[in-house]
Amino acid sequence: MIQAGMPGSSVEVEGDGTHFEAMVVSNDFEGKTLLERHQMIYKILGDAMKERIHALSLKTYTPEQWEKVQ
Repeated sequence: MIQAGMPGSSVEVEGDGTHFEAMVVSNDFEGKTLLERHQMIYKILGDAMKERIHALSLKTYTPEQWEKVQ
């Protein structure tokens, strides 16, 4: 769902069906605060956040930030 909503992004998701951890690298995060980045993801997930996802841990990076943490 995240990749479909953010074409060109790199997304890795792990989870057990209701609890998930997602790492997202995207140029769309340039100039955005951490809160704004998370809000972007929540908007993409929409009703799934209410109906299917109980917990979501997010790590969001720009490509430049991702290079630094590697």
